[in-house]
Amino acid sequence: MDNPVSSLLSLRRGARFSVPRRHSCRRSALLLLFASLLSPLACARAQVRPAAVAGAFYPADPTTLAKMVDDFLARATPPAVDGTIQALVSPHAGYEFSGAVAAYGYSLVKGKHYDRVVVIAPSHVDPFSFVSVYNGDAYQTPLGTVPVDKVFCKKIVSGELVQLSSRGHIIPGERGEHALEDELPFLQRAIGEFKLVPIIMGDQSYEASRQLGLALAREIKGSNTLIVASSDLSHYHPYDEAVKLDHKTLRAIQEWDYLSLSENFERRVWEACGGAPIVTAMIASERLGASEPHLLKYANTGDVTGDKSHVVGYSSWAFVKPLKARAAAAPEFTLSDAEKDALLKLARQSVESAVKERKVFEDVPVRFESFTQERGAFVTLKEHGDLRGCIGSISPVWPLAVTVRNVAAEAAIEDPRFQPVSEGELGQLEYEISVLSPLRRVLDVNRIQVGRDGLIMKQGDKSGLLLPQVPVEQHWDRKTFLEETCHKAGLPPDAWQQPDTDIFSFTALVFGERKSSK
Repeated sequence: MDNPVSSLLSLRRGARFSVPRRHSCRRSALLLLFASLLSPLACARAQVRPAAVAGAFYPADPTTLAKMVDDFLARATPPAVDGTIQALVSPHAGYEFSGAVAAYGYSLVKGKHYDRVVVIAPSHVDPFSFVSVYNGDAYQTPLGTVPVDKVFCKKIVSGELVQLSSRGHIIPGERGEHALEDELPFLQRAIGEFKLVPIIMGDQSYEASRQLGLALAREIKGSNTLIVASSDLSHYHPYDEAVKLDHKTLRAIQEWDYLSLSENFERRVWEACGGAPIVTAMIASERLGASEPHLLKYANTGDVTGDKSHVVGYSSWAFVKPLKARAAAAPEFTLSDAEKDALLKLARQSVESAVKERKVFEDVPVRFESFTQERGAFVTLKEHGDLRGCIGSISPVWPLAVTVRNVAAEAAIEDPRFQPVSEGELGQLEYEISVLSPLRRVLDVNRIQVGRDGLIMKQGDKSGLLLPQVPVEQHWDRKTFLEETCHKAGLPPDAWQQPDTDIFSFTALVFGERKSSK
């Protein structure tokens, strides 16, 4: 449930959007009957998914609903976007909570024509283990019937992972899924007529997002199609905690690091109920040339109701293809000498605590702001110049200082390639720390620069990483670097050329201490 209140309270709050009770049921029924008689889908064989949450998440009365959506759209003031909008990310809670945020995205496409809109949503009510592309004929809201693009739907299904199905769309005996339906009245008021591709993701894995994203990009290319990813952010945390947690997700979207997004959603260290729809939209948009993210609006229920005890976060995004190609400009991450020294000291203290006392070192420094930022990092241990252990965290799961503390100890006692470090070796160890940048998929292998870039090779559940300093130390050229990263992932050396392989690159801030410097 995405509303920050109970299901019953949502229904009660939603009731005030309807016309007086003695008229509402009769009037709505007559309007729906009239619309169905006019519709070309009105035949015995048509499978129309009825509005399931009208009167709860949004008004059931068409006039009231249209006025509410139009008011939201009129009040939205999104920043200007330079380029073609390929995808939106929009929330899906009760309109009184999230409607103002959703309007920021839809106001950017208001009045534009789209032949087709792909709406990708999570499944809150019906658990199933695949991606469900609706096999019916239409979706219905109080504003009318939206026909399904059945030809397009058939083209994007493949195997057991992405199926034509009514699962997640029509749920007998249960409250219907709201996450997809919630987007439709905004689309109906903003762009008018369109064909719908309704997708509900029961499987929110990276592989499901990738397979669906690639299929969408393949079929959308050259057409006038908008993608909408339906998602809220964190749920039911105190206001300040929610804002902090949500900004981890927002930063990763801004950095276009969808691999870390997917992995951290699966680990449940970040929160977005529609995390996989967001990742899918990013993957499809990137293949279509639209990899510029624009945050249009962020807010939560505390900003609406004033109750900041437990809130739900919402964001509105546009993924844009710029009018002119622009290089992605990621801010360079730097550390002062004092910060580097403090991290190296922390790594040494963590290793000594793990080896001598078999304890986690507790006194993690927080005096530098950079230490509180979530960052991926590796700690490399050497002894007399030879590798003695190297373990790291790729995704930004923990604050930098905690990451260094954790992976330093693991490098000393848990690297499976070596015996655990002994107490007698502690004085001989040399420490090197690599702080990783966000991950970006490699679009052109010819732009990989040896000495600057680290690589991750990912194919299915296999992945491998090599740090930027490795090919320099080994005197590899670019092709050898690619082949050796494949080998690290347990893949054949030419796997980097295979279409089911993703290559991600990153840079690293590398610094170290040597025994002679102490």
